[in-house]
Amino acid sequence: MTTELRNEASATIDAASTLEIVDLINREDQLVAKAVAAERESIAAAIDVITQRLRQGGRLLYIGAGTSGRLGVLDASECPPTFNTPPSMVVGIIAGGREALTNAIEGAEDNPQLSIDDLQAHQLTERDVLVGIATSGRTPYVISALQYARSIGAAAIGLACNAQSEMAQVAEIMITPIVGPEVLSGSTRLKAGTATKLVLNMLTTASMIKLGKTYGNLMVDLRASNVKLKARSVRIVQAITHVSPERATELLQMSAGEVKTAIVVELNQVTPEQARLRLQQANGHLRTALEG
Repeated sequence: MTTELRNEASATIDAASTLEIVDLINREDQLVAKAVAAERESIAAAIDVITQRLRQGGRLLYIGAGTSGRLGVLDASECPPTFNTPPSMVVGIIAGGREALTNAIEGAEDNPQLSIDDLQAHQLTERDVLVGIATSGRTPYVISALQYARSIGAAAIGLACNAQSEMAQVAEIMITPIVGPEVLSGSTRLKAGTATKLVLNMLTTASMIKLGKTYGNLMVDLRASNVKLKARSVRIVQAITHVSPERATELLQMSAGEVKTAIVVELNQVTPEQARLRLQQANGHLRTALEG
């Protein structure tokens, strides 16, 4: 496996100066974006499947072990505050459960039955999408999860950093950014982990854009759960409606903090209830609601 090979560039890294170590890691990291770009078509295909399933009421579930599992849980946990999605819409599952987020659970990734149990506990159905994440491409926990997903009709997408892996034999769509040997042999929390994070960023961000969670590059469906996000909500309403900060705050208060509702209220001169109806008829797309 490429991810297990020794990297000749870092063969004597233990004898390097601090600055040389930083430069070496940085040079290797610059290879990651190109590796992800090479998978652009597979990533786009995965996004289209995810968007279709989410529109039909399905969910996106990530599953993985170790770093892969942690990155899936991280991406899923950031969707509710960013896009105002219910926690059940994007779900992260890690081998060994929540304890594995901070502690290694010995043997969890090698247990193929464990992932099936986890998916059944999350009530995976044929409407859902499962993204199996394993940089090696051969983790038993993830492979059995993808096999189970396909057996019940759920979409099965694989993400690995090694070509021609076992995972590629069971995934319907395979995303394989080949980042090459790590600076520390086999430490896939480095380049492989970075590649994984970049891909997951694309999967959820692009899917949410297609679902109408943004207006241009503004996060108009964010959940203002803290002072920073409340201030951002005001700025977004201002940017689109060109009102004063005071009026933007008033609009948000009238609209129960709903940014899209506040914008439709101002620009279409309707009540919050009428604004919500317009948005519902536009399937949540602000641009469509404003033009309708």
